[in-house]
Amino acid sequence: MKIRHYDDGTASVMRKPVVYTSLRFYQRSDVLCQLTHTFCARYLPPYGDRTVDQMVQAARSIKQNIAEGSRDGSVSMEIELKLLGVAAGSNKELLEDYHDYLKRKGLADWHATNNPRFGQLLAFCRDHCTWAEYEPFIAKMNDEELANVAICLCHQVDAALTKYMARKDQEFTTEGGIRERMSAARREQRNTQQDIIKRQAQAIAALQQEVAYLHDEIAALQHDVAYLRHHLQNLQDIQSLQNNH
Repeated sequence: MKIRHYDDGTASVMRKPVVYTSLRFYQRSDVLCQLTHTFCARYLPPYGDRTVDQMVQAARSIKQNIAEGSRDGSVSMEIELKLLGVAAGSNKELLEDYHDYLKRKGLADWHATNNPRFGQLLAFCRDHCTWAEYEPFIAKMNDEELANVAICLCHQVDAALTKYMARKDQEFTTEGGIRERMSAARREQRNTQQDIIKRQAQAIAALQQEVAYLHDEIAALQHDVAYLRHHLQNLQDIQSLQNNH
């Protein structure tokens, strides 16, 4: 289990946060959200049809639950997986709504009917994932075209989310949840403190040996000084006797 650390070396139970805005399936979910607002405003009745609210809320749920799950994942992978699961469910719901619209209106599902335009659409959606890249074309598209773009994006979001959740599931199985990370962080922190105490004890022992050595050196120097003083006194006594004679 990989444990993150603060600048002072303290172990953290937090995972490295995911920059969800860089996830391509999140970016596509944002395109779906904007596209669905446009589609509903243009082709569905503003009143008396619950489909509008359902589609708008489903599209919003995909984007918001990816964002919230990614943020919460730094603390709890269980919550992250649950929210990503909600996003995946909302994506399926939105996909069905677009399929139902095409059926009600007698319009073509390009993927299901092998429409020659589907290959171009798939390639475009594969290479582009931001609203800024789609927005210039949206105003020119009719309801069949918009619905097929949304369907293609829903399939891509579903495939990417499925792979991402599988990877997170394997990571959870290997590393465990917040409780395991808390235990690992505390254990590492205790081990770190024990290492610090051990190093400090070794440093104290080394200093004590140094002090003992210095005490011996001082004692030896004091002995030499006493000897020199005694020898100097003898020389002074001899010199005094010689001067008296």
